[in-house]
Amino acid sequence: MNRLTIVKVGGKVVEDPKSLNNFISEFKQISGSKILIHGGGTSATKLASKLGIETKMIEGRRITDAKMLDVVVMVYAGLINKNIVSKLHVVGCNAAGFTGADLDLIRAKKRQHPEIDYGLVGDIEDVNTLELRLLLEEAVVPVIAPITHDGNGQLLNTNADTIASEIAKEFSNYYNVYLLYCFEKSGVLKDQKNEKSVIPHLDYNTFSNLKENGIIASGMIPKLENGFYAKRNGVKEVIITNTSNLATGKGTRLQLEIKQ
Repeated sequence: MNRLTIVKVGGKVVEDPKSLNNFISEFKQISGSKILIHGGGTSATKLASKLGIETKMIEGRRITDAKMLDVVVMVYAGLINKNIVSKLHVVGCNAAGFTGADLDLIRAKKRQHPEIDYGLVGDIEDVNTLELRLLLEEAVVPVIAPITHDGNGQLLNTNADTIASEIAKEFSNYYNVYLLYCFEKSGVLKDQKNEKSVIPHLDYNTFSNLKENGIIASGMIPKLENGFYAKRNGVKEVIITNTSNLATGKGTRLQLEIKQ
């Protein structure tokens, strides 16, 4: 099978002009077919604040009422998505921007939780691999914003890490899939203040212990949960890394069990 690289890039990278330019330069170096999924939470939070809309987060996941949904659609599907697409064309990547509603790419259902009302947050039900595969065959680089839909006209805010994981899982039937989570840190750190404390290999039991002890927290939790989910479902490699190491593969590699 051919190789497919799926990159999820975090908001703090795409929202800073210098970091974004560095990312675009590194992303170009990745050979073969590729899909880019992006965040943009910091920009959404800033705009919401200017509009007098309170931001509420639970374990790195945004509570999304109707007003907040308007904000995230404007920021994710509009400003950030098109900014990334335009910069990719500068370096010769034939990029096209999408949400899950475009081409019916990603359907989701409103999250149901026994204790927490997440609002208009979507849990993915289906990924339209056929349309995405046709795009890849035409050497298009899909750039996907973290907005899905329910098939009945309702847009839903959906975690970008989850979208990357689900797309990676579905494409593992057709490609050797490499999933890279790119953010501002060098990898998963033992000490958040020490960039050199990268954990080179991380298994699920160690992750659970670090989470329980508060060493891994906030937005890193859904990132790793989704990474391990992808690894359990046929994805060849899952790597947590930063822009500088995007093309080299350095960072934290996830593994299901401790290697002896």
